[in-house]
Amino acid sequence: MLDSSLAQEIAEIDGVVLDSDVTFADLTTLHIGGKPRGAVRCQTIPALVSAIKLLDDASLPLLIVGGGSNLVVADGDLDVVAVIIEADDVSINLSDGLLTAEAGAVWDDVVQLSVEASLGGIECLSGIPGSAGATPVQNVGAYGTEVSDVLTRVQLLDRATYDVEWVEASALELSYRYSNLKFTNRAVVLAVELQLLTDGLSAPLRFGELGRRLAISEAEDHPRRPVGIVRDTVLELRRAKGMVVDPSDHDTWSAGSFFTNPIVTPEVADAVFDTVGEPTMPRFPAGEGKEKLSAAWLIERAGFKKGHPGAGAKASLSTKHTLALTNRGEADAADLVALAKEIRNGVFASFGVSLVPEPVWIGISIDD
Repeated sequence: MLDSSLAQEIAEIDGVVLDSDVTFADLTTLHIGGKPRGAVRCQTIPALVSAIKLLDDASLPLLIVGGGSNLVVADGDLDVVAVIIEADDVSINLSDGLLTAEAGAVWDDVVQLSVEASLGGIECLSGIPGSAGATPVQNVGAYGTEVSDVLTRVQLLDRATYDVEWVEASALELSYRYSNLKFTNRAVVLAVELQLLTDGLSAPLRFGELGRRLAISEAEDHPRRPVGIVRDTVLELRRAKGMVVDPSDHDTWSAGSFFTNPIVTPEVADAVFDTVGEPTMPRFPAGEGKEKLSAAWLIERAGFKKGHPGAGAKASLSTKHTLALTNRGEADAADLVALAKEIRNGVFASFGVSLVPEPVWIGISIDD
């Protein structure tokens, strides 16, 4: 529990509500996790800044929570204060295509608003769970699009100085599923600014699963389609994989894609190919002297099928997609960690490739 005098001081901040009942199982899409030392709901950006400063001044460990879609949290009582961002204003300038979203805005709501405004650029990121503030931290991406493609600036709270300023996206060192904010506590994202396209068409699409569904030919040069059609198609594809949150569907009780696609040397990729011998093995250029492999493909070829380890398991791979580790309704953190270890160790034993988990771990680790 929070010290009573500190709790009273925080509760007096305009736009703050203290929540003594919530657990991380309530706050995360995995529906796993114990009870925080305290929970502070911040409905405005000024309230968020004030609450963080008070908690930092009291030297209390805190965890910023948006949509909770990228968290694996231990069970039991946790010595951490959950700071829940509920500031969710979104503004759109139709003339120049600039979209600004506060950190607590539901990301898919932001995408939907952009599509309804006939703005292009993030339609391929439809259906991704979580909040707008989380998107630059791990540079979320799907179907050939990343947030870094459209991100112009982020508004940050510096945890050392408590200054609030807009920072250019170029300062974040954005790359595949990475920014220099990730796994650090140096700053908190308060808002994001995106530069979108104003002609009602999507960003250029890549040939692949989405491209085939949209009848795009490999011969097309920088193909684009109406944003609404692309969004609907992406949502259809993601729902088929259990990647659109649905409380009634345990295949969506996950942290999304649990492992990042491994970046390896061509020699390692060649060794994997030699082991499996499939001409259609997915491998893509990933910068000088590097290639990107498919984590889902490696998991399947290591012998782990959809739904592994089978009916009755508390935690299993999704029955729709091997890259999602899911809570079947009664799993705890230990169940999920055991499954994650089994998958990681099995892929390494088969191919010598180490899969890296994408979520943030709180109070627990895959290496425990």
